[in-house]
Amino acid sequence: MSIEWIVKILQNNLPMFLRGAGMTLFISIIGTLIGTLIGLLVGVIRTIPVPDRGLKKVCLKIVNIILSIYIEFFRGTPMIVQAMVIYYGSAQFLGIDINKIVAALFIVSINTGAYMSEIVRGGIISIDKGQFEAAQAIGMNHFQTMMNIVLPQVIRNILPATGNEFVINIKDTSVLNVISVSELYFQTKTVAGNNYRYFEAFFVTCILYFIMTYTVTRILRAFERKIDGPENYIMAGNQMQVERPEDILQKTKDVVA
Repeated sequence: MSIEWIVKILQNNLPMFLRGAGMTLFISIIGTLIGTLIGLLVGVIRTIPVPDRGLKKVCLKIVNIILSIYIEFFRGTPMIVQAMVIYYGSAQFLGIDINKIVAALFIVSINTGAYMSEIVRGGIISIDKGQFEAAQAIGMNHFQTMMNIVLPQVIRNILPATGNEFVINIKDTSVLNVISVSELYFQTKTVAGNNYRYFEAFFVTCILYFIMTYTVTRILRAFERKIDGPENYIMAGNQMQVERPEDILQKTKDVVA
């Protein structure tokens, strides 16, 4: 490895690296946000209680089967294969010419949604059943119970997993180079090919990926601590004056005297 070549590559190609990193972050952020919304929606639908009989039971079973197929397919196949099938397959079989960026956002979003739906479902199941029963006792339906009681707790509980999915998406966007999306990996291949210095170019890219993932991880952990709040709470209107041990001892001496 030549330090001089690393410096030279950075000097001559820094705008390309930055454009690639910017595209990687853009696709990762939008894809994770949309995927999380998909996961929340799918997770809520899959936890709707199925009645014993009637049309509602049939409809829910059909919907659950469709959602299960969606989850298992996108969790069970690599994103690089999904990208090839969706982008090139839609053009070949459906005659639809999808914009590369739109295709990339769609692929990352639905892939993330499949993983997040299981994370959300697990978060909902982890909530104590007594809270569901209490909500039902005061007349809340499933949607009201989710919006007012369950989901606020679930969102907090799944925040670390959501952050982990975001970090994974930052790295996994590199597979989108197969549909010629100009993310960081694609730009690095161009730089390396122009200079015939593959090791130095990809070493720079390795550092850039690490900076992005490390920064995102630190920000998310700080956000988690902010949501948790302080470790000790004082109830409003019920503040108690805590006396020091020496004050208590002095009062005891005064009483005895």
